[in-house]
Amino acid sequence: MFDALIRHIRKQYKTDDFIPLHSPTFTETDRRYVLDAIDSTFVSSVGQYVDRFERDLAAYTGAAQAVATVNGTAALQAALSVVGVKNGDEVITQPLTFVATANAVSHLCAHPVFVDVDQDTMGLSPGALEQWLAANAQLQHDPDGTIRAYNVNTNRRIAAILPMHTFGHPCRIKHIVDIAGKWDLPVVEDAAEALGSFAGSTHCGLFGDLGIVSFNGNKTITCGGGGAILSKDANLASRAKHLTTTAKVPHPWEFDHDAIGYNFRMPNLNAALACAQLERLPDILREKRQTAQQYKAFFAQTPWANFVEEPTGTWSNYWLCAIALKDPALRNDLLEHTNQAGVMTRPVWKLMPELDIYQDCQCGPIQNAVWLRERVVNLPSGVRSGE
Repeated sequence: MFDALIRHIRKQYKTDDFIPLHSPTFTETDRRYVLDAIDSTFVSSVGQYVDRFERDLAAYTGAAQAVATVNGTAALQAALSVVGVKNGDEVITQPLTFVATANAVSHLCAHPVFVDVDQDTMGLSPGALEQWLAANAQLQHDPDGTIRAYNVNTNRRIAAILPMHTFGHPCRIKHIVDIAGKWDLPVVEDAAEALGSFAGSTHCGLFGDLGIVSFNGNKTITCGGGGAILSKDANLASRAKHLTTTAKVPHPWEFDHDAIGYNFRMPNLNAALACAQLERLPDILREKRQTAQQYKAFFAQTPWANFVEEPTGTWSNYWLCAIALKDPALRNDLLEHTNQAGVMTRPVWKLMPELDIYQDCQCGPIQNAVWLRERVVNLPSGVRSGE
């Protein structure tokens, strides 16, 4: 039943060898930039490539400023801290996500609250968010007179909303930001998978107060590890940069720190590779879109699954191409058959409330997330060429 899919994938990747889900490709430019960073002796958190990468990434995304970090999880933690998430607070996020999203909340000793996703975007559902807030949140006056949102069930402050753009497909982020505004809640976008994805003409990560992207080894472009904070607000971005560089006050020789900061700065060595990879991003995105179109055409003739397309009004990077099986009973058979044939496929993550570490967190109805977890499978989506 699944042999035709395996043949299709092998035809696209032109190999009988093992086909990974998403692996990086490197060029002579990548090597040259990295060697140049080594020759400069600036391989740690100071160097020209860090500054250049932040400028180039801001220019590409349209951010007022980009702040390079050691990885995407660190970027999320710092971004949440910048918008005011503190010990004991709650952050509304989605159950269908990589664990780093919830972990970033927990690293601040805050509590994730899981609200359902939409089936078509696989990202946080504005409808479910609005319903959860109406049923569980209340605006109250703090002792200083500030009006803030509180969870009536736990009496904890709701400090932020953290949606994720799943597999690079933009969620309904404009609607989410509008709802957040009614409750005076900041929005941090987990756009770790969404470099090169747009909702309308705006890059993912630039609708909320802050957004983050990731450059892990399996992402659209990579520098081994790495992440970045994006913002259209230069003041917020500058605060993020200050905190991620140990909150050191600029001075030619003195070591003065005005806050408890993080050592989250991206090393210059990684930034050199990131600069080279970013130069190739348009070509990478073009090829990934071709791969997605080939899958779309294949599944248009396939009765047992639907190809997951970019939501209307968006432009997805198709970081990981995905299908939704019409019969969830087929999922494990597909995974076993393809992986045994040397074609890597994978299911979506376990839902966060299904993990022991997050099973006690507050959670709204998550029927859409469960539906997707039972049916969605990722297919090989890596770029096939280098230069």
